[in-house]
Amino acid sequence: MSGQGDKAKGKAKEIAGKMTGNEDLEAEGRGQHATGKVKEAAGDVTDKARSAVDAVKDKLPDHR
Repeated sequence: MSGQGDKAKGKAKEIAGKMTGNEDLEAEGRGQHATGKVKEAAGDVTDKARSAVDAVKDKLPDHR
């Protein structure tokens, strides 16, 4: 599942847990929401690393 998907499902579980007084569901939701944030951050880092590698490759002479 994507980071955004985990964040959305986690938030929904958290709200449902609060509304029903189900602390376990609320905690599960907070955890899933946090997992989504981590996945998004990891994806951002990966994208930036790829961009940096591409920028370096563009500066290297072509050795074919």
